[in-house]
Amino acid sequence: MATESLSEQAYRLIRRMIVRLELAPAAVIREDELQLKLGIGRTPIREALQRLARDQFLVVIPRRGMIVSSIDVSELSMLYETRAILEPYAARLACQRGRQEHWQKMREVLIAAKTPKITAQDQIHFDAECHEIVWQAAGNRFLTDTLDVLYAQSDRLWHIYLSDVADMGHALDEHFEILQSLESGDSDLAYKLTESHVRSFDMQVRDAVRKRLESSSS
Repeated sequence: MATESLSEQAYRLIRRMIVRLELAPAAVIREDELQLKLGIGRTPIREALQRLARDQFLVVIPRRGMIVSSIDVSELSMLYETRAILEPYAARLACQRGRQEHWQKMREVLIAAKTPKITAQDQIHFDAECHEIVWQAAGNRFLTDTLDVLYAQSDRLWHIYLSDVADMGHALDEHFEILQSLESGDSDLAYKLTESHVRSFDMQVRDAVRKRLESSSS
């Protein structure tokens, strides 16, 4: 496996801070603070920030720097309609190209997810691992890179609206069904189950957004 560059490491760590709301929407990005916190130099930090801006996690404000982007509620449909097309396609490819070691790894993740007293944060982590295994099995790096960014934005929405109330157990149960379809080589079923999985998460976030808006307007 190739060694992760400092730029890639900075990108991953800063994106995680954004997703987990350690850097909240509209927060001003301060390079010197990131360098100190992460122990990474100026050039890798700047390269990571430029990539995060391209991936729409940051917004460049002329003559002022960068701020963390917000996720407009009106854009939810675009985010999930894109995932609902690409994720099932990745599952179909994974069904055709995946190897037994992929499915064994996915099964181990799902078994670990059944450990008693795991937290909501643990659940979303296990969910992400399952998605990443399927993407790896699909064997298309362009598709993987796109899905990685889309999932991270979905993960950020989960932290904004659902992390304090949601139980991801049902989503992990859905991964067991997806795994069985992948192991059996049933690409049509893998496609349908993955599409349903993405849409279920979409509906959960939409419901949480609606309740939040109703609560703030009352």
